[in-house]
Amino acid sequence: MRTIENAADIIIKNRWFICQCIFLVYIAALAVMDFKYRKLPLKTLLSGLFIAAAGCLCGREISPVLLATGGCMGIVFLLISRVSGESFGYGDSILILIIGIFLGFWNLMYLLLGAFSMAAVFSAVMMIKHRFNRKSSFPFVPFLAAAYLGGMFIGTY
Repeated sequence: MRTIENAADIIIKNRWFICQCIFLVYIAALAVMDFKYRKLPLKTLLSGLFIAAAGCLCGREISPVLLATGGCMGIVFLLISRVSGESFGYGDSILILIIGIFLGFWNLMYLLLGAFSMAAVFSAVMMIKHRFNRKSSFPFVPFLAAAYLGGMFIGTY
């Protein structure tokens, strides 16, 4: 009986880390799908809302306003997708909305800074190597996943 109590204590104390690991598996699976097929299935994408909801219940100290504004940033990206004729894909925007709800506004900003920086370096290298031109496109979710993993390792979230 004592080991069950100890296991429960460990789970309760590390519940945010457990939620982060589950979200990492989710975003890594989406990164593979985006890289292989250049499409993100809507059902798979929206399943992240359950993980985001669980993340809200993990007992971390973050304002619900920050979580809501993180989600609002995803709505801004959906508008950008609409206005740009889907140059920035709807799947990427929906994922940013889900990440915003999961992490909150400021952590989403850190994640986007990392993801866009890595994408810019990748794009510049590919243009220098003459593999890309200005009109080339590439999947963005792998950069979101890499930025999320990096943020987990340095303890930003």
